[in-house]
Amino acid sequence: MKIFIGCSKHFYHKIPEIKKQLEEKGHKITLPNSFENPFKEEELKKMGEEEHIKWKDEMMKRHEPTIKKQDAVLILNFEKDGKRNYIGGGTFMEIVKAWEFGKKIFFYNPLPKCAFTDELIGINPIIINGDLSLIE
Repeated sequence: MKIFIGCSKHFYHKIPEIKKQLEEKGHKITLPNSFENPFKEEELKKMGEEEHIKWKDEMMKRHEPTIKKQDAVLILNFEKDGKRNYIGGGTFMEIVKAWEFGKKIFFYNPLPKCAFTDELIGINPIIINGDLSLIE
């Protein structure tokens, strides 16, 4: 299965081990857009609003072609700043795009309690509770 891993940049350090386990099961993994430079956005914010907007626009435009060629997305949602199972705005946009394309959507942990919990419930993802063997 072709799987896109989506998550907050604050969780990127957890991706290599999960990627390795999924690849050992024969899955092909696509990493987040800014995986090679997770804090580039902060650099661009310091350069000015115009540069930040241009970069953010480019990142969001990549969602569609990236998600379209996948069979599924795996959302890594861990605790961030005291928020359990955190999902940020960019990850939420990737989830919605996967839902629009009818892709399987897996969540590593239960859904977070946040402003868009009802929408996540409506998307009806598969919660794996950290068990990668449930991805099939």
